[in-house]
Amino acid sequence: MNDGLHDGLHDGRHKRLHEGRERIVPTDGIELWAEEFGAPQHPVVLLVMGAQAQGVQWNDGIVRRLVGGGRRVIRYDHRDVGRSSVVDFAVRPYTVADMASDALAVLNAFGVERAHLVGASLGGIIAQRIAVTDPQRVLTLTSLSSQPLGTDMAEAVRRAMAGEPPAPGQLPPPSSELLTALAAALPDPEGGLEGYLSLRLPLWRVLHGSVLPFDEEEYRRMERRVYERARDLAAGFHHTLAGAADGDDSAGLASVAAPTLVLHGTEDPMFPPAHGEATAAAIPGARLVLIEGLGHTLPTVLDARLAGEILRHAV
Repeated sequence: MNDGLHDGLHDGRHKRLHEGRERIVPTDGIELWAEEFGAPQHPVVLLVMGAQAQGVQWNDGIVRRLVGGGRRVIRYDHRDVGRSSVVDFAVRPYTVADMASDALAVLNAFGVERAHLVGASLGGIIAQRIAVTDPQRVLTLTSLSSQPLGTDMAEAVRRAMAGEPPAPGQLPPPSSELLTALAAALPDPEGGLEGYLSLRLPLWRVLHGSVLPFDEEEYRRMERRVYERARDLAAGFHHTLAGAADGDDSAGLASVAAPTLVLHGTEDPMFPPAHGEATAAAIPGARLVLIEGLGHTLPTVLDARLAGEILRHAV
């Protein structure tokens, strides 16, 4: 016979596991916002976002599915985005190495020795670096919509802007349409929310790609959340400077021992599929999965597919 009290307790526990528990993590003279979900005894998945992106841009639908699959999930804001500290980059410049240290500080704050690392875009590069420098902290590695550690994208973009083809052996640059959209999407501090949205939504349309239907309202809701949480919308551009200052070498990826999954969209305009192929080729035993129709975003229509791929790998 069903016990209503038992059902109520089960429902309450289920709700608590899927509710985020926020924490401020002090490290290196700054503070990082972080949030965890799921049961403390479950294996940890650390979600590492890309450049200029907040931790909450890991869709709630992906988080819920990972928690439902028996994982403890942690997402966080990098320095210079969301609710984390804003850094005076001219006074205290930082690199990808510092951002990787931030990720480890988040794990330390939650008492986590080893985690499944899942990084998107720049987050993939950060996760790769940790797999090279701190392999004892990494259970598995998932690199999503990213490129090999140490790739010189600044030079590729420079050549593309000058109308020059990629240098021999150089990975392809972002699409010309995306470079134009990026240049037009710089936030205007005086523009308010609607002005911000009018600049950002055309960029998301290009990043999304042309194969999957573009749900403007979905991106509008996401960017509204980003706008409301941000301390300084322009500070995230420091991540691009941090990436340009990165002194890592992709040769280090040959030492990665963690089981590695490379997820990459067939329609990615930022890092065309060759970047995913190169990442998988550089890491021993890495498995490449191309996601049909995915651009350089995380549309909710693919939440189940992406969470499923991560859960099958992060065991």
